[in-house]
Amino acid sequence: MKRDYRTLIIQAIKHNYWVRLLLLLAPVIIILSCTKKSAQNVVQPPDPPKKETTFKNPLLGSGADPWVIKSGNSFYYMSTGVSKISITKTPAISELAKANPTVVWTPPASGPNSKNIWAPELHYLQGKWYMYYTAGASSDLATQRCFVLENSAAEPLDGSWTDKGKLSDPDGDFFAIDGTVLEYKDKLYFIWSGQISGSDITQRIYIAEMLNPWTLKTHKVQLSLPQYDWEKNGSAVNEGPEILKNAAGRVFLVYSGSSCHTDNYGLGMLSLKENGDPLNPADWTKSAVPVFSKSIENNVFGPGHNGFFKSKDGKEDWIIYHANAQSGLGCGGARSPRIQKFTWNTDGTPNFGVPVSTTQSLTKPSGE
Repeated sequence: MKRDYRTLIIQAIKHNYWVRLLLLLAPVIIILSCTKKSAQNVVQPPDPPKKETTFKNPLLGSGADPWVIKSGNSFYYMSTGVSKISITKTPAISELAKANPTVVWTPPASGPNSKNIWAPELHYLQGKWYMYYTAGASSDLATQRCFVLENSAAEPLDGSWTDKGKLSDPDGDFFAIDGTVLEYKDKLYFIWSGQISGSDITQRIYIAEMLNPWTLKTHKVQLSLPQYDWEKNGSAVNEGPEILKNAAGRVFLVYSGSSCHTDNYGLGMLSLKENGDPLNPADWTKSAVPVFSKSIENNVFGPGHNGFFKSKDGKEDWIIYHANAQSGLGCGGARSPRIQKFTWNTDGTPNFGVPVSTTQSLTKPSGE
């Protein structure tokens, strides 16, 4: 029978049997006491740590010829490794230093691609991963050529990399470095920096149509050679070609000019006219001035050999490049990878701004 404690209290007052009343109410008193004590002893969880929304350059202490490609929700970073090719996978490129590189390929002990592994680039073409890189047969840099590896795995850190050989024009197989790929109107084009003969010392930008991701279909065509004073500091150099497209599909070729041994190493640009033929030099217009160059005020010297990528949510455009933090550091291991957001001018051309200082806090790429 359910007890009416109010009635019991009234009866206890009338008949003066407090002891019996306390015995009946004891379970209720104990439960209420324990409940109150438990509530007092509950430990409140600490506030979650505040998420960092900014970062500073450089991303790493060292890393020449940086390259980034976004696939799915991940970024894949690469740079010159000299004796190996590594890929660093990260969900946030601004937090690259927290990720570990994975060595995916080491060169053979001897042969045409056994030495001086430079400027690797990762591309996803026709359902497979391809890695374009520069290598040579000896310490003599005149042997440097462009090569390609293939991987059919869905994830570039999985599977194995197959050597697909050298990419070159048999009628002009001379010094060749910094290969990249242009996808345009259902065709593939290979673009690189090279020389016109075995005795030439001027680096030029060449292009050829590709039969497939590892074979050239046409002979090379020269798109650019150093012609302005800003491209001839230290030596006459056009190298590190990279493709950039705006929202309308207009094609730009951004390259590095002057010797990387100088502080004046910087970026120049060629623009392909609308519906132009990439193999026709007349369809490209060259900027007479650099589009990205050193900033003495910000202590950024020799910014160059860049790449481009979208932010994680695809809303922003970013450039990655290497630079030195002091004057006179040249072409060595002091070059470090940096990123910064860029915008677009009203005429559809990119506006890269000024290389930012390593002391400046930058907002992380959107989506990170």
